[in-house]
Order: sequence, then structure tokens, then C-alpha cells
Amino acid sequence: MSIRVLALLAGTVLTASSVLGQATTNPATAAKPQTTLKDRSSDRLDNWWNETVFYQVFVRSFKDSATGPLANDGIGDFQGLIDSLDYLNDGKPETTTDLGITGLWLMPVFEGPSYHGYETSDYYKIESEHGTNDDFKRFMAECDKRGIKVILDLVLNHTSKSHPWFKDAWDPKNPKHDWFIWSDTKPDWKGPWGQQVWFAPDGRNTGPYFYGIFSSYMPDLDYRNPDVTKEMNKVTEYWIKDYGVAGYRLDAIRHLIEDGQLQENTKATHQWLKDWHKFYKKVKPDAFTIGEVWSSTDVIASYVPDQMDTCFEFDVSYATIDAVNDADKKRIGEALNKAWKAYPRNQFGSFLSNHDQTRVMTRFGNDFSKMKLAASMLLTQPGIPFLYYGEEIGHLGDKPDENLRTPMQWNSEPTVGFTNGKPWREAQPDYPSKNVAAQSADKDSLLNLYKKLVRLRTSNPALTKGDFTLAETSADGVYAFARSEGSQSMLVIANLSDKPVTDCRVSLGSGPFKKAVAPKELLHGTTATTETPKLNGRGGFADYAPIQTLEPRTLYVLDLSAK
Repeated sequence: MSIRVLALLAGTVLTASSVLGQATTNPATAAKPQTTLKDRSSDRLDNWWNETVFYQVFVRSFKDSATGPLANDGIGDFQGLIDSLDYLNDGKPETTTDLGITGLWLMPVFEGPSYHGYETSDYYKIESEHGTNDDFKRFMAECDKRGIKVILDLVLNHTSKSHPWFKDAWDPKNPKHDWFIWSDTKPDWKGPWGQQVWFAPDGRNTGPYFYGIFSSYMPDLDYRNPDVTKEMNKVTEYWIKDYGVAGYRLDAIRHLIEDGQLQENTKATHQWLKDWHKFYKKVKPDAFTIGEVWSSTDVIASYVPDQMDTCFEFDVSYATIDAVNDADKKRIGEALNKAWKAYPRNQFGSFLSNHDQTRVMTRFGNDFSKMKLAASMLLTQPGIPFLYYGEEIGHLGDKPDENLRTPMQWNSEPTVGFTNGKPWREAQPDYPSKNVAAQSADKDSLLNLYKKLVRLRTSNPALTKGDFTLAETSADGVYAFARSEGSQSMLVIANLSDKPVTDCRVSLGSGPFKKAVAPKELLHGTTATTETPKLNGRGGFADYAPIQTLEPRTLYVLDLSAK
């Protein structure tokens, strides 16, 4: 029997991102980035994803079909998603009633035994509760009509215990045995959050034991075996070539290959991803990948762009939320400055919350003014924005994870317009007043603000892919920055505090402004001053007050482009 034993007996395993949450990294044993990071903000990489606003969908919770074989079973499916696409993007640029997104990230849609999908039993088959491969193909065609790019959640680290590969692997003579990680004796160490990571079959206390960092139901694949790589490359190619997906979101990717006591960010993981990056770019040169590397900016950035096109930027996410909750302009300025320099220009994923985190509206105490401010920051700051489904209506949700993924609230009916049957999970209790129908009819709603913000971003190159320069302000609770692209230059000012701020002065030592012009406010239509900034010869200015009174928790986008 071929046995691979991880040499971790003399220490603790590093932290790992769970499909159900995230533990804290142990800095004493964490792998460092491969290289010392330099300022990479001048490395310009213009791609379609830099002009895209993505929307994260949990198919199970988005919309149950009203007709067909899966109708009204209380579980979302692809027919229901097709029926709801006009809400996301109706394919008509002249309309303003749809959300206007141009990218979709689908959480796992492959066949598997668990509700969340992160336990895959067949990488080539759509989950039967959501439909068939043909249903998915029809969905992709409808997205194409609307100009929506689709990326799929790809779980490379582990399979389901019920996967045929793993069932075959119990036989030491079967070639699939060496696709997984085994030990004849059970190591006495535990995982990063104190969990068991070595398991015997059917609860027995005899070996061989298999390794699964996340669960006894999710055995880790062994990527030191070239046959595993060959098969997963085949999976990668299949959905891109046969179904036209635009790329992948990679789950828990920093844990792919272990190296002794290192359980994350190993050299072997980095090298495997470099090779995989070359492979999928040959399949489709403009394919897009974004990774979940739940760590600090310097570690995350070490994966971009030669291993994945980008990764989610967690430090900026946390800092954005702190800025809104605590009127903390210092932390968001520092986090964005660091991210701006760490990645190639704009090559990081920005977000407020996701399927593993307490929903952002819950973290804001159900305060719509905070949520509107956070949305405004997300969609004007640099990066590639991702919206978690329901975020645009202030969807609530806290742990356990099932309550972060409750049905989309379409209307005020008892089943929230999600299904005509019994939903797989109850909706949040505030659905009678917080739903798509109610907010669509309210011109001042959070949903209608999101529609304005998405269109503002996608129609202005300075916001989609422009440069970023942090500005100084005379008020503690006011945050400002410049964005510029070509001849377009903008100044963004946000009053993070819960009180009006009068006569706040903004200064920029150097910047993109080539000519002094009066500003035009693009988001709210607020009357800005007719005063022009006094430029200093370096594209900056000092003591400029373009808006006399900044309203509480409000962000302004000022166009200062010289014609």
C-alpha cells in the first residue's frame, strides 16, 4: 500500500478556511509570501472583469421554479434563476429597472450530498435538486443574451466522502487510493480550530486513516499525484469549453497542498497554481479566476496574477465596514493604500460580506443609512466589486451558516415570492417590509440606490479601472479619494459620521487634475459649489470645499474632468 503521511506530529496545523467559517491564522507557523512585495499599482492589467460588477448567487435560495419537474419543491433551481434574470440584468441598456450587474458567481452547483454544495460527488454533473446539465446550458444561453458572464465555484481541495473516487480509494490496490492522503496510524495532533483531521471508515478506530482538514465527509485530494492534477484540469476545461463559463471562484485554495507542518500558502500550492494558470489560459485566454485566500493583504497578493487573476481582499472588506460603523477613515485609507500597492492595478476582489460571514446589514444593526454608505464605498473604491445576493435589499443573517443563506425575499407573501411550496429554510422575519417588491416602489430605497451605483460605476471608466489617490480632509469623519482614467478625473467624498459636516476642506498633494473646473455631482444630484480647485502644478490642490454641507453617512461623486 502506498502511504503518504503528513509530517505534522511535532507541531500544530495551521489555520484553514472552513466551508462553514474561518479560523484565525497562527502567525508563528504561517507560510510567508514567496517574495517581498513591491508597489505594483503601475502594473496595468485591463480585462473584462475590471469593468464588471459581480453578483453572488446561492442557487438553492434564489428562486424556485413555478413550472416544470422541480416546481414548488421549496428549493431554488436553474429554471427559477432563468425566470429571475431580468431582475439582475434585462439585457436592455436603456432601462433602469434591473440591477445592472454583468457578472454572476454561482456557489457550488455540482452534484453533492450536502445542502451547501461544498462536498462534491460528481464534478461533471449539475446538482439534481437544481436541474440538469441541459438546464444549465439553457441558463448560460440566457445569460449570454443579457451580456452576463458566469463563473462557477470550484472546490479543488477536497471531494465528498460519497464520491466514487473515494469509495474506490478504500481498496489499497485501487489506483484511486493514491488520490487521497492516508496514514496507517492515527496522528495525535488536531486541526487549526481544534478539530479532528484524521478519520477511519465508518467510525472505526483502526486504520488506514484519511486526512480531511474540513470534515470527515470531505477527504482532501493529494495533488502530489499527477493523476489528480490531470483529472482536475479535465474538469476545469469541461465547463469552460462545453458550457461557456467565464471562469472560476476557487474555494479554500491556500490549503491545496500541505508541506510538513505548513497547511497553507505552501510553495507546492503556489507552483501548482502557476501551472494550472497556464493551463486554463491556453483553454481560454480571457478566462477569469478569483481565489478565496482568507488572510492578510501581503499573503493574498502573492497569488496574483500568475496563479489566479485575482483574489478577494479581506482586509479592505473589514476596513470598509469599520469605517462605516466607527467613522474610521484612518483604517480604510491605510487598507486601501496597502491593497492598491500590493496588487497590479485594480486586481483585487472587493466585497462587504459573503456566504461564510454574518451578513453586513446585521453587522450594521439593520441601519439603512450605514448600508447605503457601505454600498456607495464598495462601488466607487478600486477593485472588482462582488455583491452577495439580497445585500441590495438589506437582507439580514447571522450564524449558523444556513441563516446566512436564507431564501431571497421577493415580496411580502408568507413564502416571500421564492416558492409556492414550503421553502427549504424560513425567510428572515422582516420580509414583510424588506423585499424586492417594496423597495422597487420606493425611489429612496437601498435597492434603487444600488441600481444607481452599479450604473454609475459601469458607465465611468475612472470608477471601473481608474487610478486611486487618497486625499486628506480637515474633518475626522470625512474620507476622500481621487479616481482617474484617461481624461476623466473624479473626487469622491464620504461623510462617515452620523452628523452633518460643514465647510470640510479636501487636499491632495499630487493627483490627476489637469485643469481647474467646477465639479458636477453625479450620484445624488446635489448642488456642488461653483468654486474651482486651485491646482498646485502637480495635479493636486489644497483646502478645497466643493460641497458646503456634507450630509450624515453620505458619499458624493464629483466629476472634475477637464473638457
